[in-house]
Amino acid sequence: MRTDAEAGVLTEKRRGPEIWLRGPVAAPQSGWPPEPAHVSATPRRHSFVGVHGGAGTTTLATVYGGHDCGRDWPGPADPRSVLLVARTHASGLSAAQRTLELFRQRGTPPGLDLDAVVLVADAPGRLPRPLAQRIKAIESVIGVHRVPWVADWRLGDLSGAPPRGTEALTRLTGAAGRSH
Repeated sequence: MRTDAEAGVLTEKRRGPEIWLRGPVAAPQSGWPPEPAHVSATPRRHSFVGVHGGAGTTTLATVYGGHDCGRDWPGPADPRSVLLVARTHASGLSAAQRTLELFRQRGTPPGLDLDAVVLVADAPGRLPRPLAQRIKAIESVIGVHRVPWVADWRLGDLSGAPPRGTEALTRLTGAAGRSH
């Protein structure tokens, strides 16, 4: 086996920092390693799937964009990325937990990608402690986006911007520049 020196090639071997070194490591020479390409990702399209009646899939699909599946699984032409939707009352949280268990046991149609759970406030104000604890249990399994109570939505006015506190959901769905 020939070394670079034996081949008459003068090359500077680049070595990474050794894991057992302490302290600052010299910065690499410019151009090495190459700068990562700047990727501009477009938001995924999602299917909002309600885990119980009245969860709010139609409202969320209108405000945030995406496909409203109601209580059905996405069809073959629908986005395969699923956002499960439930209200924050006891029966809504129970339904969300049951549906998460279906995903865990692979009891859902093949090819679905569960992205998160969207919990829509069932009333204005703070949640009672038992409900907040159930939400923590769901959060320990998957990402949860909370949508606060919006009085205008109750009256059918979906024309405003997404509510404050839902910026992560807005980024996920690409609703930032959407006009209603």
